Amino acid sequence: MKRLFKLILNVIPRPLLIRLSYVIRPILAFFLKGNKYTDPIDGKRFKTFLPYGYGNQRNNVLSPSTLSLERHRLLWLYLKNETNFFSAELKVLHFAPEQAFYKRFKKMSNLDYVTTDLNSPLADVKADICNLPFDENEFDIILCNHVLEHIPDDTKAMQELFRVLKVDGMGIFQIPQDLNRDLTFEDDNITDKKERAKIFGQYDHVRVYGLDYFDKLRNIGFKVQEVDYTSKFSEEEITKYCLAKGEIIPVVYK
Repeated sequence: MKRLFKLILNVIPRPLLIRLSYVIRPILAFFLKGNKYTDPIDGKRFKTFLPYGYGNQRNNVLSPSTLSLERHRLLWLYLKNETNFFSAELKVLHFAPEQAFYKRFKKMSNLDYVTTDLNSPLADVKADICNLPFDENEFDIILCNHVLEHIPDDTKAMQELFRVLKVDGMGIFQIPQDLNRDLTFEDDNITDKKERAKIFGQYDHVRVYGLDYFDKLRNIGFKVQEVDYTSKFSEEEITKYCLAKGEIIPVVYK
């Protein structure tokens, strides 16, 4: 199964993967039902989660029901337990909306929920993150998760995120990050897809972020909180929800 998933991820274009997943997801969820692991997004329990990854594949990380990964489940728990996301009247901008969240957020009556992306079939507004068609200070919350590592000019993208976020608004900008690396690594000379997947974690990533990511956000003007939210959970809960212990949630404010 591990090899099959790796082949699927690297061969099938992502927009088509999103469409196919609507058919495959309920079948996987049915056959993997159990009591060992719980997806906190929908509360369903499974005997195992699925493998996932382009370069170095990880086992037991992809929920069969919501298709959430560790970062999605951690973000859901953070939004639910630590913010007013599920109760306050908020205008939300969500980049490259994840299936785990899309329909749930869309149905929430308290949210004025706008999705955007260049290619995703789930996007309401087709837009370039470096040139957004939104007004200054328009959104209370911006979710931009695992997007910036795809963007060659991430400084321009961050400036646009800052521009459209309201004063006192909140953003969550998760990225794949090597916490053992002080400085972000980029090399445009690496063009082979297999080599890029090996080095950058995915063939279409343009960098590996280090600890300097937080300071780059601060230099744009954001106030940044580096939230280790897994520290709030016991080892048993981390295992139960299949979280990545020590993962940092970059929570920013304007």
